Amino acid sequence: MSSEAATEAKGGGLTEYIQHHLQHNVQEVGGYMFNIDSLIVGFLTGALVLGWFWSVARKASAGVPTRTQAFVELAIEFVEGQVKDSFHGDRRFIAPLALTIFLWVFVMNAMDLLPLDLIAGIVTNAWGHETAHHFYFRAVPTADINTTFAMALVIFALIIYYSIKVKGGLGFVAELFTAPFHAHGIVGKLLLAIPNFFLNVVEYLAKPVSLGMRLFGNMYAGELVFMLIAGLMAASTLAFIPAVLLNAGWAIFHILIIGLQAFIFMVLTVVYISMAHEKH
Repeated sequence: MSSEAATEAKGGGLTEYIQHHLQHNVQEVGGYMFNIDSLIVGFLTGALVLGWFWSVARKASAGVPTRTQAFVELAIEFVEGQVKDSFHGDRRFIAPLALTIFLWVFVMNAMDLLPLDLIAGIVTNAWGHETAHHFYFRAVPTADINTTFAMALVIFALIIYYSIKVKGGLGFVAELFTAPFHAHGIVGKLLLAIPNFFLNVVEYLAKPVSLGMRLFGNMYAGELVFMLIAGLMAASTLAFIPAVLLNAGWAIFHILIIGLQAFIFMVLTVVYISMAHEKH
């Protein structure tokens, strides 16, 4: 806990302390507003994952693997097994995609385990309390709804792409109006065309919404609990030892959430793309 954070929590109250830490570092670029903190951390964690795997693959040997190589091979086999169970087509693109999603989301989620006021302390030591008081930086990209929905929209684009690629443009459009309810005869098909189209549109739109909101909601709630505990410690309304135990307990439990949410995002991505390959 930085001295700036403690001063802020005591002087402004717990609510203002949490509100300060919920603010993104927003910058205007070309007339558009961007959450610079989410972009920076997102790109850095992605580069970290890709660079690490590239480095391990470059040094991999057919002999006795190192611990790092064994861990990477275990992760690849785990993801490959999950993809194989859910997707029965060509996995040359889907399996690497699933592995990238799982590791990238996991590392972005894991940023929630960093000390809440780590960056505030660095800014305070470098530029002083006044600068730190007006400096905003959230280190968990997946607690930003813009990040999770951007990822979900990319998955949605892949769903539409594979739906058209597998079924053809006309086949995809025809399926929107003829499934899930089937009818014999032109009259029956016309009567069910509108309900079928409505249900299919709802189903397609629900997929990116469920992907984005599930990941965002869980990570935002976890981050908020960490802020609450840190704020209570800074405001001296919670004894030190109980606060440390509470923080440690929540961090241990949160590790399960971090891994589980990355796993769910990966599995749902594979399942949705697998559904795009199927015909009613």
